Amino acid sequence: MTVQENPFVSVIVAVRNEADFIERCLSSILDGDYPRDLMEVLVVDGMSDDGTREIVQRLSARDARIRLLDNEGRIVACGLNAGIRAARGQVITWLGGHAEYAPDFLRQSVETLKAHADCWCVGGPIETVSETYVGKVTAAAMSTPVGVGNAMFRLGGYEGYVDTATFASYWRWVFDKIGLFDEELVRNQDDEFNARLIRQGGKIWLTPLIRSRYYPRTSLGKLWRQYFQYGTWRIRTIQKLGQPATVRQVAPLLFVVGLVACLVGAAVWRPLTWLFAAYVALYSLGLLVGVWQVARQAGIRCALFSPVVFMILHFGYGLGSLKGIWLFVIRKRGGRYGDKSLSR
Repeated sequence: MTVQENPFVSVIVAVRNEADFIERCLSSILDGDYPRDLMEVLVVDGMSDDGTREIVQRLSARDARIRLLDNEGRIVACGLNAGIRAARGQVITWLGGHAEYAPDFLRQSVETLKAHADCWCVGGPIETVSETYVGKVTAAAMSTPVGVGNAMFRLGGYEGYVDTATFASYWRWVFDKIGLFDEELVRNQDDEFNARLIRQGGKIWLTPLIRSRYYPRTSLGKLWRQYFQYGTWRIRTIQKLGQPATVRQVAPLLFVVGLVACLVGAAVWRPLTWLFAAYVALYSLGLLVGVWQVARQAGIRCALFSPVVFMILHFGYGLGSLKGIWLFVIRKRGGRYGDKSLSR
């Protein structure tokens, strides 16, 4: 493949109901330093009803680089695939609407792709930020190993090969070679795609030069639903890939199963109460480590509330994984339309 010094880049932003963030997201992309005539921004909207579409239409009237496409499937995978089919670029970059991007984001992404010939995909760490108290606590918790394990794109400070990346850039031919995103998956569609990429010989490079800022959920209820869905669809992703999961992907499930087993054991045979107590004490110690990590990042005020957020991340994902086992392993259900509640 012949690559221009600056290849044409198609940016795909798959969104639904992002009226509060979409303008600042698109402005950060359009105001970047990548050549104006070598990029397009395809906003694929999941039939928003909060004013998102009207904002995008207003912005596209001012800047011809923006195109609004419909995503009747309403989930990210469908939106990404619609964008890929309509894209004109040699490089495909998919971004989220709940984030902002550094002025050199696209340029650094393209330069990194060109510099690492063995890599089919590149991305960077996400700086998680917020403007509310709960959001700041969530942002700090999601930037610690206690909160997200060894997810390097969330922790930062690392450059090298990884197993997945978000807000990532791919050569266009990658999709011709391995196919599009799996539209059955309401969540984890990027992890499944990147696992297929690696299985077929590709590599993924993470570099701190590719910078973005992500705004997490500021409602504890929304955060719980998000991580519950992550856990549920992790099971289906593991099924579809047919390969062992990483420790990071199943740690919350193993934690919840262990806790329930200890609790049931203590209820059936009282001498096992000490085992349950030890389990709770060990988890509490882990939470204290997380509190210390949050305090270093965001201060003591955020650290005091962080155990609540950590437990939402852990229990939400773990219990969601149990639901995934019930749905996809025991009941053998498949297809995102089997349970409409999962896509909310």
